[in-house]
Amino acid sequence: MDYLYGLTLLEAHDALRRGEASAVELAKSCLERIDRVEPRVGAFVTVTGELALEQARRVDEHGLVVEGSPLAGIPVQIKDVMCTEGVRTTCSSRMLEGFVPPYSATAVERLYERGAVLVGKGNMDEFAMGSSTENSAFHPTRNPWDTERTPGGSSGGGAAAVAAGECIYALGSDTGGSIRQPAALCGIVALKPTYGLVSRYGLIAFASSLDQIGPMTKDVSDAALVLKAIAGHDFRDSTSLNVEIPDYARSLTGEVKGLRVGLPREYFGDGTEPGVKEAVSTAAALLEGLGVEVEETSLPHTGYALACYHIIAPSECSANLARYDGVKFGLSMGEGRDIWGAMEMTRGEGFGPEVKRRIMLGAYALSSGYYDAYYLKAQRVRTLIRRELDDAFRRFDALVTPTSPTVAFRLGERSHDPLSMYQSDICTIPANMAGIPAISVPCGFSEGLPVGMQIMGPALSEPTLIRLGYAYEQVAGWHRRRAEV
Repeated sequence: MDYLYGLTLLEAHDALRRGEASAVELAKSCLERIDRVEPRVGAFVTVTGELALEQARRVDEHGLVVEGSPLAGIPVQIKDVMCTEGVRTTCSSRMLEGFVPPYSATAVERLYERGAVLVGKGNMDEFAMGSSTENSAFHPTRNPWDTERTPGGSSGGGAAAVAAGECIYALGSDTGGSIRQPAALCGIVALKPTYGLVSRYGLIAFASSLDQIGPMTKDVSDAALVLKAIAGHDFRDSTSLNVEIPDYARSLTGEVKGLRVGLPREYFGDGTEPGVKEAVSTAAALLEGLGVEVEETSLPHTGYALACYHIIAPSECSANLARYDGVKFGLSMGEGRDIWGAMEMTRGEGFGPEVKRRIMLGAYALSSGYYDAYYLKAQRVRTLIRRELDDAFRRFDALVTPTSPTVAFRLGERSHDPLSMYQSDICTIPANMAGIPAISVPCGFSEGLPVGMQIMGPALSEPTLIRLGYAYEQVAGWHRRRAEV
């Protein structure tokens, strides 16, 4: 049963349903795969082997697969920014190195209710701040396509684990592109939902107006199944949308004729590598061949999204991370002369360089005399970006862009150049700023490394994005390529 780890979620479900494999055998296949490749990939902070086998046995004993949940018995990795009851949740930070939450995030609960099997917690950039998973306090994660390169970030552990076959699918969080960018760099699918569609309860906050949980999978069909499971209103999250959740699997028709797609020229500029431009342009031409109406367009204000993000996100993170004071939970350095000294020592030891940088940037932007000049102005420009995208969606059903302007870069290549690192998210940030959904789908290779195509749509247009992504991948077939680790 060694091959089981390479199955998609739907294939694994079919194998369990037909009795060709048990949930325990599927879990063992992924755990054995973790044992083999994890020393080279580093996708996990915590591996939960015993828990996974216990959950898998429960699925087999109670016949949960037969009851119809497609997620029952399927191994999943959860990004280490989501609370998991009884399993440590570190945010890849020394600040929370020993933290074991007493409850699970709503998205995790919903997976458990459907019989999911947790094989471990995914490595990430500390507190989700980064684009390469090199900011983890524990170890970097490596790209399964080339272990000398980054898998992207901050959900690099999830992307690498799915691409390497260490789990069947993963849950990540996306604040500025953190599931889509690593998905593109690792050759898998990731879907960032509309803001509020998936509950943020139990998601340890980075930037509360931007954060969103989403699936990372081997193909679009699997993303549709996972999104259906985790989406829906939650009274514990005040930003949760109270809307009817459709059956996203019904969008897996392959029929896209007549849909209108825009290609914003700003996303194909000088900062985008030629190989990436070529792959995405070829993908757009393939969509056109399927009957999609493709037209070039312009989104001039989205060019300001990156600068606005790096004012708004640090401002929100400086407020959210103020709770880590060494008193209530997490790391505590009590050697200070007084409470302020202890707090200073705790934060000095507990936070890494990138987290400290963003806290300081945010505190500065919110400080007296600078609030209007920076934070308030950034929010006004954010409104312009959102309105510009709204206008575009009056003409188009979706927009197609590169997910990342480059393929996976080498480990350490941008570590000492924060501005260069921040450019990695230039294509993905606008969707977070506007709160709209976006999906990344593999669309080819450049220099032997995966390229991702991003499809963005208006709020709650997930069915359309899934429809387009599925139709494309069924013809293009790039999602069937697997990394050889």
